[in-house]
Parts: sequence; C-alpha cells; structure tokens
Amino acid sequence: MTSNRHTPPKLDWGLVLILMLLFLVSAISIYSAQTTGQYTENFLLKQIVWYMVGTGIIAAVITLDSDQLKKISWYVYGLGILLLGFLIIAPSSIAPVINGAKAWYKVPGMGSLQPAELVKVFIILVLAKTIDDHHQKNAIKTMQTDLWLLIKLVGLTMVPLMLVMQQPDLGTSLVFLAIMLGMIFISGISWKLLAPIFGTGAALAGTIFYFVLWHPDILEKYLGVKEYQFARIYSWIDPYNYQSSTGFQLTRSLLAIGSGETSGKGYGTREVYLPESHTDFIFSIVGEEFGFIGASIVVSLFFLLIYHITKIGMETKNNFYTYICVGVISMVTFHVFQNVGMTIGLLPITGIPLPFISYGGSSLMGNMLAMGLIFSIRYHYKKYMFSTSD
Repeated sequence: MTSNRHTPPKLDWGLVLILMLLFLVSAISIYSAQTTGQYTENFLLKQIVWYMVGTGIIAAVITLDSDQLKKISWYVYGLGILLLGFLIIAPSSIAPVINGAKAWYKVPGMGSLQPAELVKVFIILVLAKTIDDHHQKNAIKTMQTDLWLLIKLVGLTMVPLMLVMQQPDLGTSLVFLAIMLGMIFISGISWKLLAPIFGTGAALAGTIFYFVLWHPDILEKYLGVKEYQFARIYSWIDPYNYQSSTGFQLTRSLLAIGSGETSGKGYGTREVYLPESHTDFIFSIVGEEFGFIGASIVVSLFFLLIYHITKIGMETKNNFYTYICVGVISMVTFHVFQNVGMTIGLLPITGIPLPFISYGGSSLMGNMLAMGLIFSIRYHYKKYMFSTSD
C-alpha cells in the first residue's frame, strides 16, 4: 500500500472568482446609484478603496493557522467588547449619533468605523474555539455537559449583543443571534435539550407578535413599549398606508423591483427615486435595471458562495475550521436573506446591508475578514489520499 499526500492549491481561486464577481456587481450598482441627483460623493471610488483594504485584511489573516487563530480568539473578542462598550460613554466628537444610533467611531482618513461589523467575526472565532475546547475536555457527552456548553455559547453572544442593543441596532443584534443559533445547531448539543428551549422561544415570539398586531395596548401598559416602536412592523405589513412616513422606503423599493419585470429597464435607466439606494437597498437597483434575471444571478452568486464555504467545511478534518465555516455561513446567509427579504417586503426593514455589494467600509471589512478565515482554512489544511498498488 502506498500513500500519496495531496496538497490543495494554496490559494482558493474559486473563492477569488466569486469575490471578484461580487465586486463587479457592487461597482456596477453603486456607480448607477451615485449618478442620481441626490448624491455628490464618489461612492464607487471609496468602495474600490475599501475592497483594497479588505484584500489586505485577507492577506494578513490567510497566514494564520488554526493554532494561531485559537490563540488570538479571546483577545479579539475582548477588543470587540471594549470597542462596543466605549461607544456608550464616548463623546460625540469621537462617536457621533448617526440616524439615531451611536454605532460608529470617527476615524481620521477613513470616515467612520462600525466596530459591530468586526465583532460579528470575532464572535465566530470565540464560539468556534469554545465548542472545540469543550468537546476535547468532555469526551463523554451528558445532558449536563451539553447544558454547560449551551450556557457558554449563549453567554458569550449575549455580552456583545446587549451592548449593540444599547446603540440601538436591531439588525446587527439579529445577526449575532443567527451566528449563535447556527453554531449551536452544529455544536453537537442534544436535541432533547434544544427542542423544548427553541420551542418555548418560538411560542413566545409568536405570542409577542400576536399582541403587537391585535393588542398593542397591553405591551404598552405592561412592557413599556412605545407606540412609535410598532410603526416599523405596521409599515412592513401594510406599507401603502404608511408610504408617506415609515413605509416610504419599502413602497419605493417594491415599485423599483416590480417595474424591472423580467429583464429590467437597462443599465442606468432607473426611474424610481429611492433614497440611500447605494447602501441597504442596493438590491432594488439590481431589480429595476436588470429585472428578475439580474436579481436571480446575484442571488445565485450568494448561493455559490455559501455552497463553496460549505464544501470547505465538510472537507476539512479540523473541527475548529468546520465551526468557523458554519459561523460564516450563518452570518452571510442571514445577511442575504434579511436584506433581499426586506427589499421585496417579505421581512421588516432592519438596516442590514447586502454583503460585498452594498456600499460601506465597515461592513465590507467585516465580510472580508470572514473570507480571510475561509482562505486561511484552504491555505493551511492538507488532504491525504491512500491508494493500493500491486
């Protein structure tokens, strides 16, 4: 019997191609958005710069192997907590309030930095290490060990989540929860423990939603919820009754995407006015200009990205790497599902950008940092193949 060691390509060229295609979509869409009269800045040039910065981040992260990533996981997690915590007490000269949220730091030469975008990836790292370490220390699984692992995963996620809720930023908080749930599902915790917990949570969420729709006065009286806080839900369910206020963005998005029909109106021939379309509602530009076909291509690119990361996670024999892949998949999937869903009215508007396509330096840096982890997995792992010969 002979053994042949096969080392995969050092650089994942398939992932490079997917990211290049997403960059192309981003550049085309942002350039179209900034040609309208409401903008004077060159967002495309800034996005190109952010992509260059993101490439540098990937180049730095790709050199780190699994042992090094484990060593730094707690340090970057702690740094993320400090950055989120300091936002609360930072003066407006350092952390201004933008659109009602105190979520950004002013950075000379960079504009602003939203630390929560980076913390998403830091959470993935520390949860992956926690799961891997737990299973190494507890070779024999019991309900007690599973419960302890669940408590650790929830606790580690709740600390940054509560800090983000103080900003307030519901969208990012939901991303944190999506990452946590994805990693809980893959962590090996018994379903005998998870089923009643998630069942109770689903029932509670359904009950709250029922009261929001039919008995909001009870929530106002006993939970202190303000009337204006229901507006986002109401404008999502019936946007046309709120199109002069909270439903304006959604109704314009629906009109833009719907008017694109099958093949779109053509590049640069948008007719629907949509504020801030280069950020969270960039999918509306794709839908209007390139129609159902163009929108389907963009969604297919994300499916290809998720499939590619899934394949990497299944091929690697390193459990820590697998957990990282699951965390990244959870993050990207939720971003895409929520962003596309809110632009077509399937989900409430939460201000979540479309990964790699929406304009935004912090979001892009966070996503490129996550891709750096995936590139690192492909860069460092080795595959062994065995064959027999006469």
